[in-house]
Amino acid sequence: MELDVNNQGKNPLIQHPDFSALGYQVIRELGRNQPGGRITYLAHVRNSPQRVVIKEFSLAHVGVDWLGITAYERELQILKRLNHPRIPRYIDTFTTATGFYIVQEYKNAPSLAAIPDLHPEAIKQIAMSVLEILVYLQQRIDTIIHRDIKPENILVDEQFNAYLIDFDLAHIQGEKMALSSLASGTPYFMPPEEHLGQPFTPASDLYSVGATLIYLLAKTRSISISQLVNGQYRFNLQEFSTLNPRLRNWLSRMVEPRWQYRYPNAAAALAALEPIQVTGSGSLIESLTAFLRFGKQNTIIAIAIISILAATGITLIMSPQDGLAEQTQKIED
Repeated sequence: MELDVNNQGKNPLIQHPDFSALGYQVIRELGRNQPGGRITYLAHVRNSPQRVVIKEFSLAHVGVDWLGITAYERELQILKRLNHPRIPRYIDTFTTATGFYIVQEYKNAPSLAAIPDLHPEAIKQIAMSVLEILVYLQQRIDTIIHRDIKPENILVDEQFNAYLIDFDLAHIQGEKMALSSLASGTPYFMPPEEHLGQPFTPASDLYSVGATLIYLLAKTRSISISQLVNGQYRFNLQEFSTLNPRLRNWLSRMVEPRWQYRYPNAAAALAALEPIQVTGSGSLIESLTAFLRFGKQNTIIAIAIISILAATGITLIMSPQDGLAEQTQKIED
């Protein structure tokens, strides 16, 4: 969902819907997904200082699928189950002649897409915050996979606490999915298995988190992230030379094209990330491991280096033994 950052929704030519009879007064438009027919408004509860977010699902775009589930019904079903301080709380729902509406708690925080530059330390803190939310979603009895994690769907406050929004593509693991909702995520933030029509797992959301972190580190735009990915869904992490090799290894595993080679879930990814320093050279083995991940040519070079080091180690071990043998021979003479 694109944020209305420039004009703050105050274009006098735009007529906002009137929800006063339902107890809400629209303040401005927050963002819109024109192809999907969804608009998000900031509003306040009438006769109250409380602010809320009202998400519109336009009837002109959202067709009712009696064999499956609409985006509105899916998000409503998911939100009613959730209770986490960093997921905006479900408040209300209503319908009008023009669409369906969901009312949620308002978080006064910009999306990552609206923040131009972040220090790597802040990016790590945001990563941990997002993973904590995913741990909550994945450790439920009804495991929930978000399916649309990207900069626009992550809000961040001044303390770098993350808030996850937009659950209209979310899926409860194990439940049957309508064909119309397959491959509905955002290109290059969407894991390869979604393109291939394979089952979703908790590792699917990890790919999207990793892609979002790479986007932040590269200081690029969401639409430009394709420049960092090759035809095999592999991200180029070589340009992040100032990062600790352990962090590059961690990122590389998050965005592995094959889900079986990623961390199995958010809890495992979070536990692996916590002790890692953002910058620093790391150990020689960690540096070589990071080097090995980036292409066949690098692999050949790294193997040669390891061979040289191994030979050097053997020489150092053997030298004292050779010296001792010489001394023993002299004594015998």
